[in-house]
Amino acid sequence: MSQKEFERESKGQKPVLAICYDFDKTLSPNDMQAQGYIQSVKYDVGDFWTESNELAENNEMDQNLAYMYKMVQTAEGNIVFTKERLTDYGAHVTLFPGVEDWFKRICEYGTEKGVIVEHYIISSGLKEMIEGTSVAKQGVFKKIYASSFYYDPQTGVAKWPAQVVNYTNKTQFLFRIEKGVLDINDQGVNDSFAPEEMRVPFRNIVYIGDSDTDIPCMKLVNSYGGHSIGVYNAATNDKSKVYKMMHDGRIKYYVPADYSEGKELDNLVKSIIDRTVANEVLEDIYYQCKKENLEADKQNNEEGRKKTDLLIALESSGSFATTHSTIKALNGFDNWTSDEKELLFNIAVENSQVFYVLGDLDVKIFYQNLLRNIPRLTENARKVKEKIEK
Repeated sequence: MSQKEFERESKGQKPVLAICYDFDKTLSPNDMQAQGYIQSVKYDVGDFWTESNELAENNEMDQNLAYMYKMVQTAEGNIVFTKERLTDYGAHVTLFPGVEDWFKRICEYGTEKGVIVEHYIISSGLKEMIEGTSVAKQGVFKKIYASSFYYDPQTGVAKWPAQVVNYTNKTQFLFRIEKGVLDINDQGVNDSFAPEEMRVPFRNIVYIGDSDTDIPCMKLVNSYGGHSIGVYNAATNDKSKVYKMMHDGRIKYYVPADYSEGKELDNLVKSIIDRTVANEVLEDIYYQCKKENLEADKQNNEEGRKKTDLLIALESSGSFATTHSTIKALNGFDNWTSDEKELLFNIAVENSQVFYVLGDLDVKIFYQNLLRNIPRLTENARKVKEKIEK
């Protein structure tokens, strides 16, 4: 079977800031299904969600698959369940204040500062409904990642889930955005990329959400130096969810879900764009220095060059398999300088792939040997020692 050639995005001269949004209660005050669809199939909104959640619980079923099944089931005898019908429901979805002109306004601000701003939806809601909204029809979203149906080619009626996005698998789309591998069937998302080759490094990713279902994405973005923002409905002023997310370290900021110009969210995101400009200047200088330094290192003897290559491989390792194979090769050397040891400790702390497997036998033994005969533990060495002794 021939493999499809996927179109991928590559890193350009200007930095890219990717702003990723949940949809329900982030861009819209309510669940999209409750803004016309549920009523049209003669259901009470509360009853619909109660039955959907019970269906999931009683059958060990994904909650999103359960609501999708419930939609198809309740449509029988009431409406013809087609993509066009769902898109029509999306056209009636209410949006928070300022959303209509938010995306263009923020892109224009980024352009003024020399930053390309891109908007992405990562939602457990329905792609078809989101595509029907007034903002989606303006073409403001680089990509919409959301649950969707497969439709019968002859009748146009929904037959099967085509894509299901839940709170745990939302994170994969952040990695796709990071690497510019946007097609959901492109396995290139698993390829290893050097940090300087990432199209949208996590430090340039903003995630905006409202609840627990956004926590995995928020936590991931935070841990890699990005910006997670919790929003709450200004009409109710209920901050209980954002307070909890802030307390648990899931978000860096929280603001009302008012996207109007001059409001808190508008000012916050513009400040993030300003910071991105300065950050990328420093990152460019860092990578130039790093490149020059690596070139100088390669002038050393063969053993030194091999060491350098392996250190680079470990630093940029994007999979557990690569980490283990690199550690195996590194075990062939036993004459590490204090600077090289510190670099290896730094890599273990900074690269989550390495840090996660410090307890694995081969990695543990390698780092235990490095820790021997060190007169004074640096902060990174101490972190490594504490991790492998757990």
